[in-house]
Amino acid sequence: MYVGAAIAVGLFDVLAPASVAWLRCLGAALVLLAWRRPGRAAWRGRPLLLAAAFGLVTAGMNILFYEAIARLPLGTTVALEFVGPVVVAAFGSRGLRDIAALVLVAAGVVSIADVRLAGSPAGVAFALGAAAAWAAYIVLGKRVAIGGDGIDSLAVGFTVATVLLSPLALGTGEVWGSPRLLLLGVGVGVLATVVPYGLDQVVLRRVGQARFAVLLALLPVTAALIGLALLAQVPTVPEALGILAVVGGVALRSRERPGGSGAVAEPRPR
Repeated sequence: MYVGAAIAVGLFDVLAPASVAWLRCLGAALVLLAWRRPGRAAWRGRPLLLAAAFGLVTAGMNILFYEAIARLPLGTTVALEFVGPVVVAAFGSRGLRDIAALVLVAAGVVSIADVRLAGSPAGVAFALGAAAAWAAYIVLGKRVAIGGDGIDSLAVGFTVATVLLSPLALGTGEVWGSPRLLLLGVGVGVLATVVPYGLDQVVLRRVGQARFAVLLALLPVTAALIGLALLAQVPTVPEALGILAVVGGVALRSRERPGGSGAVAEPRPR
């Protein structure tokens, strides 16, 4: 996901953020269609409507996120966007233990992200819009994982979103004459959409949406650890404390019982 985000930021020099997001959606749709080849049932009725809604919400989340990181530091955008999962987790909290876990996670994300709000009111607005879309992504993603066709629904959803948001392709003219840029655009779709969102579907079938929202706090932790391992970017003291807070909050969060709180019961051995 973060390699994909880094590539996307590099594309902002030649394309508008929304156009990069559309290319990401197109790349994901092409790869998923070639891989999954959804059957006819996935393209009609309720499965189609659910997948289309999920695809549009996810594409909208990506567009808003890219518009935000074009105006704000990445860490600030991540912290603001995380308001969405925090709200979902808050509604799923069942006691003081869950609330304490949520406070630890939120504080940890802010510490890791190094929030700086000065500079761009529009960037803040885009980031908060992405937060709302992220909350919707979790709720709809859970429904797709349980009642839809999982990764097949991702293929359908991103295909519908690519078609309906095709006016954004008007800003991608330079890409079609450059195999390198086109490959990077498709690569962003694979790295930042196909792989992480496909894994999300696997996880969402096994845990409730509130716990999933808390687990998303591991994303900025992962980014910090990758920076340390690959780029020799040593975390500051606040960042290190933030990592510990997030890990502690995720560990503290109560577990759902199998079959309860939106989790899928594992089959019993026969």
